[in-house]
Amino acid sequence: MVSLSWKHHTLIQALISRGPLKEKEFHSIFTGVTGRNPGDAKKIFDKYLLEINKELSYVHFELRACRDQYDGHVCYGVVNTVSDDQSKLGTKYSVPQIAFFKGIIEAIAQDEAAQGCISGFDALNIRLENQLPSEASSSQQQVPPAFKNFSMSQKEKTLNELVKDNWLCRTRDGNIGLGIRSLLDLRSWFRNNDVPSCEVCNEAGVKADLCPNEGCTVRIHKYCLKNLLSQRDDKVCSGCGKPWPLGRVTKEEAVEAAVNDDDEEETDTQARALRSKKRKNRSHRDSAENVSSQASLASSSGITRRIVTRSAAHLS
Repeated sequence: MVSLSWKHHTLIQALISRGPLKEKEFHSIFTGVTGRNPGDAKKIFDKYLLEINKELSYVHFELRACRDQYDGHVCYGVVNTVSDDQSKLGTKYSVPQIAFFKGIIEAIAQDEAAQGCISGFDALNIRLENQLPSEASSSQQQVPPAFKNFSMSQKEKTLNELVKDNWLCRTRDGNIGLGIRSLLDLRSWFRNNDVPSCEVCNEAGVKADLCPNEGCTVRIHKYCLKNLLSQRDDKVCSGCGKPWPLGRVTKEEAVEAAVNDDDEEETDTQARALRSKKRKNRSHRDSAENVSSQASLASSSGITRRIVTRSAAHLS
């Protein structure tokens, strides 16, 4: 059994207390703790993760990485690998809230168009009784009162909580998608429920591009498609062998990447300008304080001299 050091514990604690972290942030913590850059010391980084997972496996947890299917960023998190009645006791969500969440997950994951989202209206109209066994859902008498009384306002509140806790997310166009915690935690659920996987990475293709050719079921994540395009000269589907119109996708990705780069550059420029402005303000403030201090000292010296002169005149 590997004995974990304080460095291992710090990495675990960061992921548990702060939730799933993007790769850049987790790498930054790793560098701060170990003094090594994961990009330059990948073997050391992988060794740390392996040692952590060996210990976490004894309590059925796992430090896992996955890509956010909505922006392609890699994220890290600690997940529970056992789904049983005992593990459900640790959740803060009620039974109706969990049923509501499951209904949303099923609606998103089982979408044949692989859009990776549903509208907020459709989410709020999820029927909780559909999460019951078929014989119970067909009989209104067997539907729990908590399900019947779960109001629209409660659904809205639950939806906001699920988004806040990263189980769900809001897409750029205002729809409801899967949060990074769901993508990390539900890997086995996707496989058990036959959610089609990406042809490239073999992860669930919840949000993916579909082969446009009729009868072909191949789907590929947009970021996987971009990598595939850069590595292959042929532009054909690996499933049906027919041409895949990749030019349009590539152009859209290039525009989106350029916009993201411009936004990041603009943000960095603004941050540098703000820091420079703060330094100037601090310098001006310090200068003003020095002038004020010198003026006060000079005034105090003048008063002292006048007092001494008056005292000397009185004595004479």
